[in-house]
Amino acid sequence: MLHTDTRNKFLAVFEGIREELVAHMKSEKMPEDAIMWFNENLIYNVPGGKLNRGVSVVDTLTILLNRPPTDDEYHKAALLGWCIELLQAFFLVSDDIMDGSISRRGQPCWYRVSNVKGLGKVHNIAINDSCMLEGAIYHILKNHFRRESYYVDLLELFQEVTYKTEMGQLVDQITAPEDNIDIGKYTLPKHTFIVRYKTAYYSFYLSVALAMRMCGVPDVYELMGKTVEPYKEADRILIPMGEFFQVQDDYLDYHGTEAQIGKIGTDIIDGKCSWCVCTALAHGTDTQKQFLFQNYGKKGPEQAMREQDVKDMYNDNEGLNIPKRYEEYSKNTVAEINTMIELDESRGDRLRQDVFRAFLNKIIDRTA
Repeated sequence: MLHTDTRNKFLAVFEGIREELVAHMKSEKMPEDAIMWFNENLIYNVPGGKLNRGVSVVDTLTILLNRPPTDDEYHKAALLGWCIELLQAFFLVSDDIMDGSISRRGQPCWYRVSNVKGLGKVHNIAINDSCMLEGAIYHILKNHFRRESYYVDLLELFQEVTYKTEMGQLVDQITAPEDNIDIGKYTLPKHTFIVRYKTAYYSFYLSVALAMRMCGVPDVYELMGKTVEPYKEADRILIPMGEFFQVQDDYLDYHGTEAQIGKIGTDIIDGKCSWCVCTALAHGTDTQKQFLFQNYGKKGPEQAMREQDVKDMYNDNEGLNIPKRYEEYSKNTVAEINTMIELDESRGDRLRQDVFRAFLNKIIDRTA
């Protein structure tokens, strides 16, 4: 959980961004109802999350500078942070439509909102709304970074990470199509591939890489006779961290409450390729696997009962005991990531260990 002062200072930058984007709509002579709709799209979908991805740009910049950022440095880092939050909003709005999700961040998913300021229901307009959230990223980058030497690097980072995330979403969707669930395709390696692309790059690598570009960290440099490739090094450590983060999400989807995680977990009913079901398939008996084939992802009048039956099987202390397996996985994964962080101390000040430690500390033992 972010400190209140940290969150409020970061949110203040969003207000400026929102006003800037609305002003641009007005300059394009957009009708008043369209301007009002876009404004509600921004307010409803962008600032309501935990904001860890966005604030992490500021945190990383501060660690790399090894001093508090100036007001201008903070503002620029916060702008990039909000670009990540816009990217996150773009992904979530579209993902909720594809998954038929019910709630997000403790409120109805955007596509399910029945009335936007008297302008009508959202429904499929949410598809275009998600695209506008993505388009806003490049408007902000152009307005505030066009004259910076690293402007093209920022554009490439956002474009490449967005493309990778969409690749992951594609594999996720065709592995678990809503109308043809086949959990026989689900394996732990497949799950790792999906979350690496769908979550890890934009949730972990992007924040650090943006701050590194702001600090002028080059693609490669020599240090004590050794060639250092800092972006590859960041990728090597942060992507496994992102995989761990998604496994936590998968576990909380089944084990957490709506009040705790801000949404109703639907992975079992939706038949998602979750770490939990992949683990159950990898370690379950033939009888347990058959039970999953018969009940996992089965929608209909009995879906709530089937979902609870799957949860009960996950929770069985004498059987699969997914909570215990998750606890063991978490302990081992954190130890492995710590080893990766400590393994190489020859990165120099351009890529400090504290960058990675700050990320890991944010997600260890999280419950939401």
